[in-house]
Amino acid sequence: MPTEAEQRQSRVAGATALLAVGNIASRVLGLVREQVLTYLFGASAAVDAFQVAIIAPRAAYDLLIGGHVNGAIVPVLTDLRANKAELWRVLGLLAGLVMALLTGLALLMMAFAPQVVRLAAEGADASTQALAVALLRLTAPGLIFLGLFAVFSGALIALERFIWPAFATVVFNGCIALVTVLLAPPQQVMLAGPGDIYAPVLIARPADGIAAAAIGWLIATVAQFALQLYGLGRARTDGPRLRLRLGWRQPALRQIGRLYVPVLAGLLLDTLIVRFFTYNLATQTGIEGAIGYMVWATTLIQFPQGLVATAISLAVLPMLSQAANALDDFRATLGLGLRLTLGLILPAAVGVFVLAVPLVRLLFEHGAFTAADTEIVATATRLYLLGLPFAAVDLLLVYAFYARKDTLTPALIGVVSHVVYMVTLLLLIEPLSLYALMIADAIKHVVHALLSAIILGLRLRGYGRQGILATGLRAGIAAAVMGAVGVGLLPPLTAFIGGGGILREAVGVGVAAAIMGAVFLALAWLLRIQELRWLVTRVRQRLGR
Repeated sequence: MPTEAEQRQSRVAGATALLAVGNIASRVLGLVREQVLTYLFGASAAVDAFQVAIIAPRAAYDLLIGGHVNGAIVPVLTDLRANKAELWRVLGLLAGLVMALLTGLALLMMAFAPQVVRLAAEGADASTQALAVALLRLTAPGLIFLGLFAVFSGALIALERFIWPAFATVVFNGCIALVTVLLAPPQQVMLAGPGDIYAPVLIARPADGIAAAAIGWLIATVAQFALQLYGLGRARTDGPRLRLRLGWRQPALRQIGRLYVPVLAGLLLDTLIVRFFTYNLATQTGIEGAIGYMVWATTLIQFPQGLVATAISLAVLPMLSQAANALDDFRATLGLGLRLTLGLILPAAVGVFVLAVPLVRLLFEHGAFTAADTEIVATATRLYLLGLPFAAVDLLLVYAFYARKDTLTPALIGVVSHVVYMVTLLLLIEPLSLYALMIADAIKHVVHALLSAIILGLRLRGYGRQGILATGLRAGIAAAVMGAVGVGLLPPLTAFIGGGGILREAVGVGVAAAIMGAVFLALAWLLRIQELRWLVTRVRQRLGR
């Protein structure tokens, strides 16, 4: 009979593995989505217009229902798991409220699209702003489906039905890429070659072809919402059907509201001030495609972030919520999550840092995307990576606060870190231009993680003897040696790739990553990083069932 600790480890391993697989598939399709945009439109004003058109509904989504909404929904719905009838009633009330609110907001966003675009991209030229206005009117209705998706995926996480939330973004990114290709196929022209032989040459689509991506984005929001709705149908075995209702007096709904108010206050600063402040500074750097460079670098960062931090944090959150009143169990679950995070995020960050240039070249340098664009995105990626380990640890610490039904403290810490970010950015933007955005972002994550760790440690009266620092030190040593090996591999890797095309690029990057990974695993074994051994064993056990 497995012990309680072994059962906890098995549940974390199984959920983490499932969420990690979903995140890998999601990030791969996210890269495909960005490759479609770079291939067809390059680092252009059209891409900037599309990014502005989706940042507005996404900002509203993050502000009102997205972001860390799981911190308000999951702990409350976890408490209702034993009373399924009440759970479905609360879920129907919450979904009805969210749908009514976001429908009104989407209509306002469409009506005032020119004002929203000017707020987000004041430094863009008139034609780019006009294109962004037209695209925003296409993407705004997606806000409704994003909100319902967030509510339903939070319910599924509370029920520990991770498969549907895990693969939602796979569907989302796949829809955008597919619809964009179908509606905006690349144009070809015939150019004369040697001997007056005409050959088709691929060129970028005109700027208005970017509307295909906006339509794909809207369809994608509907698709991922529909997937969560199907998952809830599979999860409901008894009790009333899910019905959308309007009401305010249900105690659990009021508790969700109380928990979400501090989150909302923090997101007000992030979405209405910091995000638009960032995009405005980016458009005023004088670098065409600046917003696109930020997005492509962030896309690479999201690979290890989603694979490690998001997967582990979401897997642990329901278990932390259940153990919120048992301090020893809470410390043990949190310590397990932190050790796993450190053991995985450090090698992932170092690997992407070392291979940034060949990775960007492989993924994006095709069609209208040039070698100069590769250098800019690779540098931006490396600067973002400086804050990645802190961001990964911080996400789990924030979820630990949420599990204890404390959303105020992370919101206050967020205010401090955002102020630090904005001050740093203003100080660095003139000498460093675009790269100031990445450095300020990394500093923000360092500040937030350190404050979260200190305050949570005081609340828990210490983290107990969890071996967190020891695991981080061992993983750091192994990752550093792995990185040194990777740096040594770069010259022969670059010579091998040469001008050999995408297949040779893929082989070169794959071989280098495999060698670096083997070095890290060997060192992890020698340094006795038990968490990695345990994770492999637990995942094998789960997959073998």
